[in-house]
Amino acid sequence: MVIIMTYFELKKIFSKPVNKIVVILLAISFCVVSYLSIAYVGYVDENGETTTGIAAASALRKAKNGWAGYITEDVLRKVLEENARINNSEEYLSTDVMENNKAYSKKQGFSDIREMINWAFCGFQDYNYYRADSVTQEEIGLFYDKRTANLAEWINADEQENRYSKQERQFLINQYEKLETPYYYAYADGWDALLEYAPTMIMLIVLITVFLVSGIFSDETQLKADSVFFSARLGRSKAIAAKIKAGFIVVTFVYWAIIFLYSGIVLAVLGTGGANLAIQTGFANWKSFYNITYLQDYLLTVLGGYLGNLFILFLSMLVSAVTHAKALAVTIPFILLFIPSFLSGISVLSEVLGLLPDQLLQVRTAIKTFNLYQIGTKVLGAVPILFVMYFVLFCALLPILYQVYQKTEIKQ
Repeated sequence: MVIIMTYFELKKIFSKPVNKIVVILLAISFCVVSYLSIAYVGYVDENGETTTGIAAASALRKAKNGWAGYITEDVLRKVLEENARINNSEEYLSTDVMENNKAYSKKQGFSDIREMINWAFCGFQDYNYYRADSVTQEEIGLFYDKRTANLAEWINADEQENRYSKQERQFLINQYEKLETPYYYAYADGWDALLEYAPTMIMLIVLITVFLVSGIFSDETQLKADSVFFSARLGRSKAIAAKIKAGFIVVTFVYWAIIFLYSGIVLAVLGTGGANLAIQTGFANWKSFYNITYLQDYLLTVLGGYLGNLFILFLSMLVSAVTHAKALAVTIPFILLFIPSFLSGISVLSEVLGLLPDQLLQVRTAIKTFNLYQIGTKVLGAVPILFVMYFVLFCALLPILYQVYQKTEIKQ
């Protein structure tokens, strides 16, 4: 009986003209974000022309994998030598942009290593694209030590005196020291592009899917059919369970269908190489204290996105059940996603903002931030706390949603 009721609820959801438009919008959003992800990886050929797509990814993979291997001191010295040689070339010294692009094309194979050198020899909060050009052969031996030294200098500065406790500072230092060195380097741009736009895709899924599920618990009231629904023999029991199951199915199916398609297309075009590289080998995560690989970053991103989807959309359904207003329920994801962005500039709120549900939809951003939480002597980053906290809250939402809707009073 519940299966039949659930089927009926699903049929109601997808038979509405407005929801058919919502599905089309979701398909368009999927295509746009997939295109942007693929176009994120570019290659500059020997003529200075920039291309994107399968051919560009293939050429860039070949260039970077020519430098694949452990980044030892010898490799770092070789990068400095090759970088200096190109900097002294006619193309690099030319005032013509296309000639400069030709020079850059010769650096693409070791460009990520060069960026790591930039990060290592700048201050913790600084970045200078040209810093690698002035690093000497003698200095380069300090490459790995500089990463930890820069962190120590930053967290012990006067400005951070009241931000981190002694235990939190030691936690960060320990995390940096635990990262295995020397790093292994190879082409990983497919994962980088996938993860760059994954939060955008996940947030679009939430904002669009809410239109599909927000009416599940308000339709009967708006259609003046609530008296029939609640007076039916199973109206306050299995019918409510069927609505909850229908919502769960819609959220789960839409999310994983889009994520699997998105991941498959991007990785098929850009390649799956580099899955086991440390995320610190990429430009965006050099300073991260989470010692994980690109594959682990991806798994945390998509699982966090799914949990965030469940929590936010079921919260919207709860609002719909309480207020019997679809319009109000639709605003919940927008409030939870956009209000934190307006408050992000207030430093005293950083720890609170770091635990809001929007962070689950953009785990990659959470991985970059230095939000720490101390429980007794135990120090944790935001990511594990987010997963545990919102899994518990989601599980708590289900019986609350059931009880709230079961006790709905019929208004004449």
